[in-house]
Amino acid sequence: MNKKSLQRQQLNDKMLILASINQVISPPIGWVKAIRTSLGMSMLQLGNKLSKSKQGIADIEKREIEGGITIKALREVGEALDMKLVYGFVPIDGSLEALIEKKALKLATKIVMRTSNTMRLEDQENSNERIEKAIKERTHSLKQEMPKILWD
Repeated sequence: MNKKSLQRQQLNDKMLILASINQVISPPIGWVKAIRTSLGMSMLQLGNKLSKSKQGIADIEKREIEGGITIKALREVGEALDMKLVYGFVPIDGSLEALIEKKALKLATKIVMRTSNTMRLEDQENSNERIEKAIKERTHSLKQEMPKILWD
């Protein structure tokens, strides 16, 4: 296993841990307000912990709902609430390998079909089986090489 694939595997393992929380839906009022009110804590009390005014806490809660809050601000609120912010990305396809497979297959298909179309114009058309085999081989090759064009 080369260095890049080892790094990818280690990162993928970390992402898989987060995958279980992928099902969690944020409260409509935002996490900060939901936790604060569930604990019975007022805006003034949270503000005192963060050295902010009541209006400052209202602003934090509003920015969270609007998606304009910083990670730093969320981390600070978490610490004030004796909680830890958990932050990360989870691949939509389930793993980094599945993402790479999808991108490689898409690029391989594009490359092979472009060549196939050229050959058809020259009356040298390949069979569907041969095209599928070429796509599979090209996909494998792209996954091994991991060229930057994979992400265009």
